[in-house]
Amino acid sequence: MSSAEVAGRRAFLRSACRHCAGFGALGLGAAAFAQAPAAWKSPPRFTRPALDTDEGGLWSLMDREETRLRRSPLVVRDPVLTGYLRDLVCRLGGDHCGDVRLYVVRTAQFNASMAPNGCMQVWSGLLLRVDNEAQLVAVLGHELGHYLERHTVERLRDLKNKAAAVTALAMFGLPGALAALGVAASAMGFSRDQEARADEIGMRLMRDAGYDGRQAAQIWDDLLAELKVRGGDDVGKRSAMFASHPPAGDRRDALLTLAGDGGGELGAEPLDRVLAPHRLEWLQEELRRGQFEESLELFNRKLKLNPEDAQYLYARGETLRLRGKDEDLAPSLADLQKGASLGKAPPELFRSLGLLHRTRQDGAAANAAFQKYLALAPEAGDAGLIKSYFSEVK
Repeated sequence: MSSAEVAGRRAFLRSACRHCAGFGALGLGAAAFAQAPAAWKSPPRFTRPALDTDEGGLWSLMDREETRLRRSPLVVRDPVLTGYLRDLVCRLGGDHCGDVRLYVVRTAQFNASMAPNGCMQVWSGLLLRVDNEAQLVAVLGHELGHYLERHTVERLRDLKNKAAAVTALAMFGLPGALAALGVAASAMGFSRDQEARADEIGMRLMRDAGYDGRQAAQIWDDLLAELKVRGGDDVGKRSAMFASHPPAGDRRDALLTLAGDGGGELGAEPLDRVLAPHRLEWLQEELRRGQFEESLELFNRKLKLNPEDAQYLYARGETLRLRGKDEDLAPSLADLQKGASLGKAPPELFRSLGLLHRTRQDGAAANAAFQKYLALAPEAGDAGLIKSYFSEVK
């Protein structure tokens, strides 16, 4: 491989790593909004490019990775959820609806992406964090903006060494897991102008569909708040997710400028209904990330919206229990006991409560919580272990 090829590959990989998180692609400069957005009209549906063209080669690569993604065990195969998200995309994308194939991917990271061949991914970590349809639509609209403007194809053509670019993309393949699409669809390192354009289009689509555009800035604020817990106030400058983007305050102001006076649909209840069957599993995946401070920021925010949510009380109480600081015991116990007193508390809450009582050396309370857990989940994989705790207390 020539030195030029090596340099091309390294440059591409650096760019890809900066843009591997879909929401990182939402950054843009405030200067981009100094002028009113230019008149824009959605292009006609795209036809498949010839295979011997650079765009055709990119489509072919994306088709291959989509096939791998389709077989992945991490794809959430819920037709109700997928259909709901597809309806949102169709509400935004109009005539392009028929060309979009949507996949929900079970992973705790915040991400959405769209490949030039029409394959869109939405990750469960994103769905767990949005509070309403408007916030979700803000992300989907931005990804559609990149797709409608064919930014990935533009970026490919900007690369001097196409062979190195394709090789680098192929290196992101993860057999049986996420495939390369999550990175490849947004890995081209979009320019500041492309990011601004995608946000303009996304906001236009969002507002035309009747949603409150101000929610685009809100979801940015919420995500940044999670990262600040561990990364400090200047995490927006240092985080790989935001490394190529302007200060968060400027970015928020730019989105609010685009949103105008706001107003419009939020859609919190429809989103909550369709996510309800999956939320507990996604909360447990968030717990397994082990990023306790970030998770607590998320759970605190959600409990401000609904202090009586037993699942989030479980999640926060369990996070505090797992973190295990001396000052965590009392608030963990308070959350778990409050959750236990509410209807529809998840079985896992009682297991956590029992384990916490064991830490407190309260055997009777631990046994009572464990018995409740086993009554609700008699076939639990850890049932034998939990039963062993009874004889330990006796």
